[in-house]
Amino acid sequence: MSHKSPLRKDKTCLNCNYVVDNRFCPNCGQENTDTRKTFHHLFIHFFEDLTHYENAFWKTIKNLLLKPASLTKEYLSGKRLSYLAPVRLYIFISFVTFFLMAVLPDYEEDNDIVKFDNGAKKETKKSYYDHKETEDYLEKNDSLVNDSILKAKIKEEVQEIENLRKKGVLSDKNADSLIKYITEAKKDAIFKNNDRFFGSQYKSVSEMDSIRKVNPDEINDVEYWFAKKTIPINNKYSSEELKEKFLESIMHNFPKALFIYMPLFAFVLWLFHNKKRWYYFDHGIFTLHYFSFLLLISLLIGISDCLLHFLGDNMVKSTLSFLINAVAYIWMFYYFFPAHHRFYGETRAISFLKSTIILFINIFLIALLSVLLVIYAFINIH
Repeated sequence: MSHKSPLRKDKTCLNCNYVVDNRFCPNCGQENTDTRKTFHHLFIHFFEDLTHYENAFWKTIKNLLLKPASLTKEYLSGKRLSYLAPVRLYIFISFVTFFLMAVLPDYEEDNDIVKFDNGAKKETKKSYYDHKETEDYLEKNDSLVNDSILKAKIKEEVQEIENLRKKGVLSDKNADSLIKYITEAKKDAIFKNNDRFFGSQYKSVSEMDSIRKVNPDEINDVEYWFAKKTIPINNKYSSEELKEKFLESIMHNFPKALFIYMPLFAFVLWLFHNKKRWYYFDHGIFTLHYFSFLLLISLLIGISDCLLHFLGDNMVKSTLSFLINAVAYIWMFYYFFPAHHRFYGETRAISFLKSTIILFINIFLIALLSVLLVIYAFINIH
């Protein structure tokens, strides 16, 4: 429903000075209404302008969700006033999706239990450092912080003890005690290393520099660069703080990465279709609508999970959550196939073959982009 402002008594257009007989200027199209607005009118006008009035908005959303490719076909056929423009639609859904992802609470029922368990494990394992022998052993074998080396060393030393048992040098009781002692001490060192968000076998950059001076081949350039970056970060933040910063950086840059990737998605479509019949612009509109659909489904999944949380932790909630997520993810995956077939008008067999190849190519490219995003997020942690 449109909320119209009263017309100005002066019939002269404020924009071009043309005489206006009706609501809109016949020369420039500007509405001849009072320029001073109340806050209520400003808010309503902004929402209506953004969604192009509610009828067009809900019609667009309905077609986007339930009729694959119909919006793209309608837009390219010239029927554009009845729906939201593709760019405006994507920006609107993208804004709402990432805004709600940032503000909606992340319910993790088992979070406190996990933290309690981890705390208990740390406290239990810490007791091994009360033994003087373990302290001395780990200090002498400081280079054995790497997991694979530690595990191999455990196996080697256990085998030596077993050999001494067979020779009668060690009794069964002493052998079992030694095996337990060495195994637990080494496991503690593994735990200590894995407890860090970015694992590194070196305590400081100066330690690495000293090792490289003695043996330049001990630490390669990639390992040195990575450790040089991670050591100061690990020393500055706790593991939980680093995880939060890392995820925050990824979420902050994900909308940019998604927006950057869309032209590449359209380019892949362009490669697989007739260049004379389809322009890159056509593939771009298809891409905007498809990505808007993916974001909208993600938004609906997030909202449903948040609402279902209020049902409590029971069988009804679990069943509903499973069904909603299953239907949403299946539709999200399947959607591209009918959309591609209906828009490009190819036979089902050809369309299915092209759709499959296009999806596999884009899955690879998205995986590559995700790796680059993770590296970028890592580099930008301070």
